[in-house]
Formats: sequence, structure tokens, C-alpha cells
Amino acid sequence: MSQLPNKQRHLITVTNPRSPVSEAFRALRTNIDFSSVDEKIQIIMVTSSGPEEGKSTVTANLAAAYAQADKHVLLIDGDLRKPTSHKTFSLSNRFGLSSLLSQQANLEDTIQESGVPNLSIMTSGPIPPNPAEMMASNRMSAILQELRHRFDIILIDTPPLLAVTDAQIVASKSDGVIMVVSYGKVKRDIAVKAKSGLDRVGARILGVVLNNVKRKASEGYYYYYYGN
Repeated sequence: MSQLPNKQRHLITVTNPRSPVSEAFRALRTNIDFSSVDEKIQIIMVTSSGPEEGKSTVTANLAAAYAQADKHVLLIDGDLRKPTSHKTFSLSNRFGLSSLLSQQANLEDTIQESGVPNLSIMTSGPIPPNPAEMMASNRMSAILQELRHRFDIILIDTPPLLAVTDAQIVASKSDGVIMVVSYGKVKRDIAVKAKSGLDRVGARILGVVLNNVKRKASEGYYYYYYGN
């Protein structure tokens, strides 16, 4: 195996695919695939109740896990306020989702290779003054519809639910939602409040990823758990 570039340093599913954490991401991928019998789950939004719960790291690793299963995957950085994907993958953020929504770039300009086989990235693009309005636009819906024809799986990283309305808007355009909760950091009532926001827009919650659970010293700090 060739040496992995530094850009993939946050992707444990790529750098250490045999680790328990990587196995947990594969289990999450499998559970999502089997969570629906009648409806295809293709666009998955990943969010959290508040900041710094690890949602962007979870999104990137889940995207890599799908790519490793020979799926053609697109990760969209839908956090138009505090984007991170261009840093995680060491990519240019000159053009991205905001550029596409504002018609300053076309689809080909905004899709970049990640360095992981089968995984493409659409960064956020320049931070706009009106993120919620852009997400709610008919153009956003049309773009997602076009992307359905180009990719097997589309993962969208969004801002925290309780900070702004962006995530609720994107949830209404997605097939399902994964909510990331940091173990020991988020109180139950806050998580319940965040979930109620998803319920109000009719979002389909696929499950919860419990982040930062330390099982054993030998397994490291991060561990991700999927549950209904």
C-alpha cells in the first residue's frame, strides 16, 4: 500500500481500516443501508445539536466507508458558516456549494477529488451573507436532484441544529438524518430539543452516533456507536 497523504490524517477509516473505530463506521454504513426496505436512502444529512461534537469528522469517515464499499460518493460541505471539508482534505475553497447556488460556478467547477478512491468533495465555497435562504432555494433542490443521477451516496455536513435553521432546511430535502451526540457533553434535554426541530420538518432520523466514548485504553479516544 502506498503512503497516505497528510490530507487524510483525520480519516481513520482510510489510515487504519482495521481499527475498532473503522469497523464501527462500517457497521453504521450497514445499518443505514438496511434501515429502509421500501425507500432508497441516497441523500444523508449529518448534524449535531451543538458545535464541536465531531459531526464533520463523522461525515468524512462515513463517506470514506461508503467509498470503500465501491459506492460513488459525494461529500457536500453544507456548513456555509464554519466550513471544514476543504481543510480536512487540503482542497481549494475558491468554488463550492455557495458558488453553485449563486450561479457563479457550474457543477463541474465545484466537484473535486478527495484523494480517496470513489470519494468526491464539494466544499462550501465562499461564506455567503444568506446561508439559510440559499439552502431553502429551489436551486438547491434542483442541484440535489441532479446529483442523485451522478452519485450513489450523497452526504451533507450541516451546521448544528440549535445554532441556525440551515440543518432543518436541508433535512427536509434529504432522505435521512444522522445526528451526532458527544458523549458526556450534551445534556439529554438539549438533544431532545434538537430532535424535535427535525420532527417539525418531517425529517427521517436514521439514528444517532454517540461520539467520544472511550471503551478501552487500547482502542483510543474515538468510538462511534449507531442506535435507533
